[in-house]
Amino acid sequence: MAVQAVESRTVTSPVPSFGPAVALSCRECGERFGLGPVFACASCFGPLEVAYELPAGDPEALRRRIEAGPANIWRYAPLLPVPADVAEKPNLGPGLTRLVEAGNLARELGVTGGLYVKDDSGNPTHSFKDRVVAIAVEAARAFGFTTLSCSSTGNLAGAVGAAAARAGLRSCVFIPHDLEAGKVVTAAVYGGDLIAIEGTYDDVNRFCSELIGDPLGEGWGFVNVNLRPYYGEGSKTLAYEICEQLGWRLPDQIVVPIASGSQLTKIDKGLRELIALGLVEDRPYRIFGAQAEGCSPVSRAYKEGHNVVRPVKPDTIAKSLAIGNPADGPYVLDIARRTGGAVEDVTDEQIVDAIRLLARTEGIFAETAGGVTVGVTRKLIEDGVLDPSLTTVVLNTGDGLKTLDAVASGPTATIRPSLEAFRSLA
Repeated sequence: MAVQAVESRTVTSPVPSFGPAVALSCRECGERFGLGPVFACASCFGPLEVAYELPAGDPEALRRRIEAGPANIWRYAPLLPVPADVAEKPNLGPGLTRLVEAGNLARELGVTGGLYVKDDSGNPTHSFKDRVVAIAVEAARAFGFTTLSCSSTGNLAGAVGAAAARAGLRSCVFIPHDLEAGKVVTAAVYGGDLIAIEGTYDDVNRFCSELIGDPLGEGWGFVNVNLRPYYGEGSKTLAYEICEQLGWRLPDQIVVPIASGSQLTKIDKGLRELIALGLVEDRPYRIFGAQAEGCSPVSRAYKEGHNVVRPVKPDTIAKSLAIGNPADGPYVLDIARRTGGAVEDVTDEQIVDAIRLLARTEGIFAETAGGVTVGVTRKLIEDGVLDPSLTTVVLNTGDGLKTLDAVASGPTATIRPSLEAFRSLA
């Protein structure tokens, strides 16, 4: 593969539309900037996020408008940085995945207030990353980018490859060299360039940041770097869907896996937006973060009472969460403390046990990140931190078929094709 800068120049495009989005706002100092492919504040270098003028008026009318929309995330287009006609463009149409009432799992864990699994393995490439990439693709189109790229722990690579193929864009994605084979295959199959980097995800991410400033990266939209403010907004749709599927109610408690931490912070943002719009009743909710013990810098900071997250070198089977220097870590700490939640971690053995538990009780085969959230939920209940009498939602963000090595199994028995042989098993 020869990377050619000349193949990836920006093209002239019409004046972009970002729907209700009006600016990029610094999360640290509050300074505002125009909507563009930037991710850091020019004044304090804080992270930027999308600011809106959200629709005002009758909440019931907005609910009806949403419910009449497409059966995917574009039903929430009035609340996202996308054009009004986004559903008509070539895209994967992710979202509106199942919210499973997990009664069997609830009985195993002693939950009496209602337990639900938001199963995002039902997305087009079988992970929640399809949501964030869908928003990033619209930003890439708006800015005239012709190549879609990312640094990825696996799921994002596949989501970018598929979304770029559907949108008619080139893709070139970068991954750590030691990813699970299933994730490598499901990223490569879409025909884009897949580059393995020797090192951890943090090494890959640093490389991509350097590439943005090089002529080789001209015309490239890095979904989780220069398009990150838009990309992150896709996670809000998880909050929107959960509340709509609960009958326009906030969950009392929600357990979210932590990689960069962006998903958790954007779920909180989505819940607060629904409250501000009057779409749900304003009442307390608690957000819990979940990490693997082998990559738990946010959990460690939470338990030690720190506001700064110290980077670690990941060593866990939960490779999709193996980000040793999570960009949104400090904001996760703020949200966990503000909402009365917590951040907890589980061992690799507990992750595997939790994957098997969810599969055995609810027929959901989660990837290792789902094992982390279920395992942390069980641990929080056992420690008296999570209230089993309240409505709780646990996120499964990916499909177990991508992480088969974590739970390698075989037949219960191998027999001759006869009733006599089968009877001998009794």
